[in-house]
This record gives sequence, structure tokens and C-alpha cells, in this order.
Amino acid sequence: MDRPVVAVILAGGTGSRLYPASRSDRPKQFLALGDPDDDRSLLARTAARTGFADATLVATRPEFADEVPEHAPDAEVVVEPAGKDTGPAILYATHRAREAVDGDPVVVVLPADHHVPDGDAFETTMARGAHVAADTDRLVAFGVEPTRPATGYGYIEPGDERTGDERTGDGSAVDYRELAAFHEKPDADSVARYVDAGYYWNAGIFAWTPAALFREARDTPLGPLADALDGDDPDPEAGFAAVDPVSIDYAVMEHAERAAVVPAAFAWDDLGAWDALDRVLDADADGNVVAGGAETLAVDAADNVVAADGKHVSLVGVEGLCVVAYDDRVLVVPKEQAQRVRDAVDRLKESGQF
Repeated sequence: MDRPVVAVILAGGTGSRLYPASRSDRPKQFLALGDPDDDRSLLARTAARTGFADATLVATRPEFADEVPEHAPDAEVVVEPAGKDTGPAILYATHRAREAVDGDPVVVVLPADHHVPDGDAFETTMARGAHVAADTDRLVAFGVEPTRPATGYGYIEPGDERTGDERTGDGSAVDYRELAAFHEKPDADSVARYVDAGYYWNAGIFAWTPAALFREARDTPLGPLADALDGDDPDPEAGFAAVDPVSIDYAVMEHAERAAVVPAAFAWDDLGAWDALDRVLDADADGNVVAGGAETLAVDAADNVVAADGKHVSLVGVEGLCVVAYDDRVLVVPKEQAQRVRDAVDRLKESGQF
């Protein structure tokens, strides 16, 4: 492809569902989770997967900016004027990507908290998606084939198949499907239908040209920010002040007139909640998974997730729990309700204890 590619890593959130390992001053992207043989942080592992790009940007909040170079030393740090969810962050980082390289780039957006064991397959898929974005002028979402009927993910309904005449570096055709619709975190009955119908998980990974994203963002809640960034005298502070927090999915992708989905040809998991460790780590004979340097004693205990910063945790007669101990905090939650940790964090934030 004759256009440069810029990878944008989103590293501005705190990761409330991974409390208490993740706290207001210790966001999840700086934690080493999900691989006992790799002591690098989630952000460092993500940055290492950007070999397909000509430049890498890390978008983060002001309070995290100074620590980013420790995890991604070769990346440029883009500091968001304010933390307002993924919509404003991505639009601003895409604007900044135009300054990172010579020529009009294609931008590939990557969350910092994903588990991707096959980096080569990942890079090949990202390059293919970048080709589709450049050749079709569409917003590209990468869809993961579901391995289970998960209600915690959004789903992408694919449309008609398309095959481009362009070829990627490995000689394969630039294939994609039109993006028919997004379905955000549906109920269990809907999820079962979606999986049977061949819908994809929305991995939150995207590719586009800056012009395509700004075109699709103008008549959305992100319009004021798009206007503030795309003029002769960009004013990101005023633009951020003019918009409310909103995700890129709700603000832009769900309403985009020209969008595509590229199937993800790699294994993937979202390390967004403690139950994810049950899927990516090896369990003992009783199905218990241990992470974070914890020592455990299990007596008639099965199918639990234990994570701790070197602490000893004893389990007796329990099953299906996440037991997490970091610093002076302990969390106990059923694995099937791991997404609800955010409810506890909301209360902790209200009292200034997060």
C-alpha cells in the first residue's frame, strides 16, 4: 500500500472491572495480566503488535502520560484534553495521526487491554483492514468470530461480501463484508440468535482514513469536536469542552453510512474483567486459575479465579468465584457476575475510595 499506516493505542481508561488491581492511580493498561510467561504490561504487549504500522501513537489522559514511555518507548504520546470516553479520544488521536507521518495516513485503532497470542496473524489482519479502509473509503471494524454466546460484548451484523482487486503484501485479496448493523450488549436470547446467524463480536478495533472518520463524525454528537479540529486553527480544548462523553460505537459506528467489517483471523480475548483470566490461563486439576503471583490453598474448591499481588489466598468449599486481593483491598464476585464489579467501583468513586 502506498499510504503510511499509523497505529493508535487507546490507553486512557482505568479499567474499573479489574478493581482492585486497577485503581485510579494504577490503570489496567499498566498491569501485566493474562500471560504468566510475559511480565510486560498490557500496553507494552499491544505496542509490540504494531509492526504493521509506520508510526504508533498512544492516546491517554494527562495523569497517565508520564508513565506511558516506560511501556511504549517508541510511541508518541497523545494527551487528551479531558477523559470523555472513546469517541472524543479516537477523533483527536486520528487528527494527530495526520501529523505523525509524511503523507495522508490510514489509522488503525487498538485498545490496550486485549489478549492476542498470535502476533503475526494479528499484524496480517491489521494490514488487510488498512488496505480495505484506504481502497474503499469506509470505516472498518474488525469482527471476531464468537467462541461462546457472551452477553458482555457488542455484536456486528455482517452484510454482503465484497472482494477488492487490490492485493495485500502476502498476496491475498482485500476481502471484506459490508457492515449491516451494530448490536450493543444484547440479552442472552438475542446473543444465541446472533451466534447462530454468523454475527461477529465487536472487538473495538478499527481502521479508517482521517477524512473518512471526520466525514462520518460531523453529523453526530462528535460534530463540534470535528469542527474544532479540522479547521485552519485547531482548538482541541474548545472541541472537547463542546462534547459529552460518548463511545465511538454509539457516536459514529452505529450510524456510519459507509462501513465495513473485516473478519479477525487471530485468537482474541478482551481482558476487561476478572473472568477473562479463566479463558486465557491454564487451570489446575480442579479448574482453578491463579494470577498475579498469588499463592493458593484450595480445599474442595473448584473453577475459581484467584488473583493477588503475592498474597496467600485459601479457598475452602467454594466454586465459580473470582477472589482478588491487591494492596489493602479484597474483591469476591461470582465469575458469571464479573461485569458487575463496575457497580462497586461506581460506589467507591462516589466516596473517593477508588
